[in-house]
Amino acid sequence: MRKLFAQPGFPRLFGGLSTSMLGDSVMLLVLSMWVKTLTDSNAMAGLTFFFMVLPALGAPLLGVWVDRLPRKAILVWGNFASAAAVLPLVLVRDANDVWLIWVVAFLYGVSFVVLPAALNGLLKDLLPDELLVDANSSLATIKEGYRLFGPLVGAAIFATAGGWLVAVVDAGTFVIAGLLIATITITEAPAPAKHTFREDVLEGVRFLVNDRVLRHVLLGLAISILVIGFFESSIYALMDAFGKPPTFSGVFVTCQGVGAVMGGLTASRAVRRLGEIATCALGLTALAAATIVCAAAPSIVLVLVGAGICGVGLPWTFVAFTTLMQRRSPGHLIGRVSTAVEVLVSTPQAISLAIGSLLVSLLSYRQIFAIIATVILLGALQIVLTLRREIRADLTTSDRHPVDPVAAPEADPTSGADLL
Repeated sequence: MRKLFAQPGFPRLFGGLSTSMLGDSVMLLVLSMWVKTLTDSNAMAGLTFFFMVLPALGAPLLGVWVDRLPRKAILVWGNFASAAAVLPLVLVRDANDVWLIWVVAFLYGVSFVVLPAALNGLLKDLLPDELLVDANSSLATIKEGYRLFGPLVGAAIFATAGGWLVAVVDAGTFVIAGLLIATITITEAPAPAKHTFREDVLEGVRFLVNDRVLRHVLLGLAISILVIGFFESSIYALMDAFGKPPTFSGVFVTCQGVGAVMGGLTASRAVRRLGEIATCALGLTALAAATIVCAAAPSIVLVLVGAGICGVGLPWTFVAFTTLMQRRSPGHLIGRVSTAVEVLVSTPQAISLAIGSLLVSLLSYRQIFAIIATVILLGALQIVLTLRREIRADLTTSDRHPVDPVAAPEADPTSGADLL
């Protein structure tokens, strides 16, 4: 990590991102908690997350501009815009204003598409490939580490002062992040040649379809994410089953954060030792195991243990996949590849959130969790079986080198071959 933080510009980038992540950790659970408190509806609370992932359906359109515009400028002005987007929450008063929370959730979702895509491009310009996994791991660690106290702080502020103050705090962190990132000096790669807008939109999708490794890992993730969204609605049913108020979900997320810190601290070592593909599959397996623990738990204490196991699996899964995507994607395509991934992952997530809001009214949380665990295991198995040769090669290579994105195997983007 010393080498990473010795890179010019990275400490300030890390500081800016860490600040905005703090605001996110305080705010995100409050949005659904606020809806639950105003409406007393688990389904409507779950729909809050649905509105948050909805912008991902248009992610490829946004990805074109991420690749055409300077990534640093996108991060700076995107943070300022995000600050403005959350401030309307100060106007929420009663159940009639739930629509305003959903509008803010939607705008939050836009920032979740644009800012990470710009960050992936900026990291490729700022860091050598061998340090990408360390950057992803350090960012994941600090993000998940905020789960130790961020949701509790958000819930406490919400319970004592109201959601308006949470919104003001969150807006302030976005402003600070934008100001810090603005001070970074970086020479960015030149923008790619422009084609027709349609061709530019589809180029990232074509790259993913024709890159065999990314395609199969992404498919396994998509299968798993098709049910992970069930958590968002059923978490409040879980709290109800143990006689806990909606605000106790902050304790659940905090316990998840304890495991996530451990996962974030070990993710880069796991990737170097096992490879990105195996680490991603192992992370999904941990998520499935955690879900089984929560479903079978006879007490809230064991539920919180399951939350910790889930926390370990999250950074292993997503640090591994993000690093794989960054290494295999050409720099001029990284914005469009990132947003294509976003839509291919968020589409099943949006579906799962909508279905989860329905299932919570029909099934017990134990039944829902059993479905989640089964499908996640199928996603992990899909990755292992289709990419077993690549996993074996990673495990037998003692000194793993980053993939050269230019030299990475890539099928003819105009061809429909190599789809399996």
